[in-house]
Amino acid sequence: MTFVVGENCIKCKHTDCVEVCPVDCFYEGPNFLVIHPDECIDCALCEPECPVDAIFSEDELPDGQEVFLELNAELAEVWPNITEKKEALPDAEEWDGVEGKLQHLER
Repeated sequence: MTFVVGENCIKCKHTDCVEVCPVDCFYEGPNFLVIHPDECIDCALCEPECPVDAIFSEDELPDGQEVFLELNAELAEVWPNITEKKEALPDAEEWDGVEGKLQHLER
């Protein structure tokens, strides 16, 4: 099992989760983070660190967000690894909780 970064991370990209990951399985895109499913050890340390509640266990993905399991796996293969906390995107607060953000995902 793995943890998955879901839709609410898009255009927010908080990186609090990155600092607590013992295996450095986060990867960074322009406006979104993903978790590499083959590297995640299912420790659950990242989930409570996300200030926008965008990280889920794969078996607890909200309805309609199943596509993020595949997106995390796909994008973790091409995006660079991130191991240190950075500032969130400048307008992160404005995007927190906005529905339909998948269309704003930048690859």
